[in-house]
Amino acid sequence: MSAAPQLQSIDDPRDERLAPFRELKEARLAREQGLFIAESEVVVRKLLRSTFVIRAVLVTPTRLATLAPHLGPGYPVFVATQEVVDAVAGFNVHRGCLAAAERPRATLPPGARRVVVLEELVDVDNVGALVRNAAAFGADAVLLSPGCADAFYRKAVRTSAGHVFTLPIVRASAWPSDLEALGRELTLVGTVVDAGAPSIADLPPLARVALVLGTEGTGLSRAARGLCHRLVTIPMAPGADSLNVAVAGAVALYALGPARRGLPGAAGLARRVGAALRRLVSTSG
Repeated sequence: MSAAPQLQSIDDPRDERLAPFRELKEARLAREQGLFIAESEVVVRKLLRSTFVIRAVLVTPTRLATLAPHLGPGYPVFVATQEVVDAVAGFNVHRGCLAAAERPRATLPPGARRVVVLEELVDVDNVGALVRNAAAFGADAVLLSPGCADAFYRKAVRTSAGHVFTLPIVRASAWPSDLEALGRELTLVGTVVDAGAPSIADLPPLARVALVLGTEGTGLSRAARGLCHRLVTIPMAPGADSLNVAVAGAVALYALGPARRGLPGAAGLARRVGAALRRLVSTSG
């Protein structure tokens, strides 16, 4: 770094400068200040490398020693003991590192060829894991229905391994009309738990596709099903009726094949996944 970070030592957990980190009331932060919290050194490092606007960093002296080379001059860096950090956050911040940053206002990128759509997922870990999966398999963006859990909730940010900083996360404002509009640009492929539905591995290659995943438990809504151009399933052994939605999303994205970034060709991936699924079903009957 060309300039030293703004280090400020704090020994009082009631210090007003620590307001964004106090008790981590993230709904209040989002509503009143438009902020989110990143936790753990790995995730904070990714945040520091991103284009996000950082408001402040809070670290213990131990964590500062390893994080210092990544810190910049554009925001205050508060240094406090583990006891002070825990008292401010309201729990044991055993990773010793928190950062507050401004929430982005993302839109779907023009010409997006691969989008992951999440309808009414309520578990923040599932949302974070699916953002990570989307990044791993070359998606261009993630679209959340209005009732989805917050992808910038602290746990979701951590579970995403920081990929919420590299992938546009878009919150739909009207549902299912926003899904219908997306369907005019991309082929909507919905995942269902239905033994009679075609296997996702048997889909032909799709140049522009949106993978639509439904809420935990009940899956896609009737409206979303009606808008999807294709409904597909992941064949499973008898007695196994479903997968965790994040796991299902990873399998489905792999079966669809990567869209970019020089990853292996979609056709080859689809053939291998299809063969594996067929072997699974034939040997488990």
